[in-house]
Amino acid sequence: MRRADRLFQIIQILRRSARRPITATAIARELETSKRTVYRDVADLIGQRVPIRGEAGTGYVLESGYDMPPLMLTPDEIEAAVLGAQWVAGRADPVLARAAEDLIGKIAAIVPERLRPFVMEPASRAPPAWNAPPDRLDLVKTRAHIHAGHKIALVYRDERERVSRRTVWPVVVGYFQTVRILAAWCELRRDFRTFRTDRVEAVEFLEERYPERQPALRARWRKWLAERRHHPQRAESRSI
Repeated sequence: MRRADRLFQIIQILRRSARRPITATAIARELETSKRTVYRDVADLIGQRVPIRGEAGTGYVLESGYDMPPLMLTPDEIEAAVLGAQWVAGRADPVLARAAEDLIGKIAAIVPERLRPFVMEPASRAPPAWNAPPDRLDLVKTRAHIHAGHKIALVYRDERERVSRRTVWPVVVGYFQTVRILAAWCELRRDFRTFRTDRVEAVEFLEERYPERQPALRARWRKWLAERRHHPQRAESRSI
């Protein structure tokens, strides 16, 4: 690995650690180099005014607020971005799909010439999209309501053809291979539920905000997901 690439990767590792100290041993292991090299590289970065703080016995921390020039990407990062954009372009709603195609074009236009083949001729490719059932929920408005913390009213038909009316607090839109789902807190069930977007019979996007802060709602949803993974039978009994 070239020294410039190694210095960049050290910054990336420190950024990824989310302000938790990471040791020179761990950095050396990931970069497949020696601790001595890591010590020297970190000293060089500090000399270049990169705000790295060393904590004796615990490791290095990158101070918050540090920014790097845009799109300093490695070949692997480019392939990862392009692969993800390909998947989104083939499976997301039309607005996100178009944004994914635009993203690939922007990466190709900005990266150095030597890296452009990783965009235009990647070694990895997402599989062709399946014929997914059409959405009956406007996902652009749904994402806007997620960001704004507003409620959504649904008329929903479940897998047993039972129809119900729900007022939900939307958390996230999930994109799967053949279907898309809305994960939300359901006021009727007083619990989290998932709703397939192709089974929505009618929808009203409400101006009313739900009373909970978004980070707290997402934290509860993540806890609910963890419970479903650890207790699948209990989760099945609570499905809609």
